[in-house]
Amino acid sequence: MLSGYLPAIVFVGLGAVVGITFAVLNHLFGPRRAMPHKTDPYECGLPSEVQQGFRFGISFYLIAMLFIIFDIEVILLYPVAIQLKAVGVSALIAISIFISLLVVAFVYEWRRGAMEWK
Repeated sequence: MLSGYLPAIVFVGLGAVVGITFAVLNHLFGPRRAMPHKTDPYECGLPSEVQQGFRFGISFYLIAMLFIIFDIEVILLYPVAIQLKAVGVSALIAISIFISLLVVAFVYEWRRGAMEWK
């Protein structure tokens, strides 16, 4: 019964062995002292000039919401479009409700000014 799971168990075991081996080797041969320039925060390899209390503008979050709206739409609509004959009318109704909710979110974003470049 467990023979079907043997490849997965071996794969997880090998992954654990490799992970533990790298952690032990890093502990044994890694640097011992922290260097100030290595502990500074950075983004994309460049030093960060942002203060700790920096606040992002609302446009950042509106763009993020747009990305999520369209990303989720594509991810969920593609499989249903491929198998629409197999899943039937109930899936078509569910997807129609889903698209209508996405349209409401899109209209909200549009009215908030997320489509205007600033």
